[in-house]
Amino acid sequence: MTERPVPAQPCRGIEKRMTLFYAPDIAADPVLPEEEAQHALRVMRLGEGDEITATDGKGSFYRCTIVRAHHRQCEVYVAERLPQPPQRNFRIHIAVAPTKSMERMEWFVEKATETGVDAITCLDCRFSERHVIKTARLEKIIIGAIKQSRKAILPDLYGMTGFDTFVARPHVGMKFIAHCEADPRKQLLARIYRPGADATIMIGPEGDFGKDETALAERHGFVPVSLGTSILRTETAALAACHTFHVISALPER
Repeated sequence: MTERPVPAQPCRGIEKRMTLFYAPDIAADPVLPEEEAQHALRVMRLGEGDEITATDGKGSFYRCTIVRAHHRQCEVYVAERLPQPPQRNFRIHIAVAPTKSMERMEWFVEKATETGVDAITCLDCRFSERHVIKTARLEKIIIGAIKQSRKAILPDLYGMTGFDTFVARPHVGMKFIAHCEADPRKQLLARIYRPGADATIMIGPEGDFGKDETALAERHGFVPVSLGTSILRTETAALAACHTFHVISALPER
């Protein structure tokens, strides 16, 4: 196809009932990835002339028309690019120790993406139940979640990262570590998080962080916090932290 500039218009939202497709290179190469093409052509029975909406995962939606539907390839004509306005002015980074059951980790990744998260790091801790993880399945779940929740930005997913390595890295904004150890200095995350601030929080495994890990984190500027009086599972704690950042930031100024 002859390339031409794609007009960009402010995004007024996309139809909730319309299936959203993920095509990261659509601006330069107007073809749906094979898996997305299979879904469009074989599952949804779409064909040439049908209109679809896609996202590049980089902040834009695209209104398209299918111009070539052949077996595993679905070529489209991009009629309009719709940049999605920023949904918030702060970033959320959740570093969480993957659970022994991958289903629980997958649940967290899906729900955090729907709620709104910018980065997820798989954290390898002393008492981690899982020290190796394949991210391909999690990446697919993230893609499905942004399509379901009508988001145009794909969160970053980082594979297994050692605890010491993670805490030593520079992190923008407020830094927290949520652990279960009795510590009179700990405050509720909801009390000390500054609304609208960039935030990074570490969530440990079911066996919690080791004392040496919490001490190391504090030396690197991570503030110990509590998520409440209940003992939460890893994936529940991680989602609760993510939701807390959103709720506190949405409240009127205190």
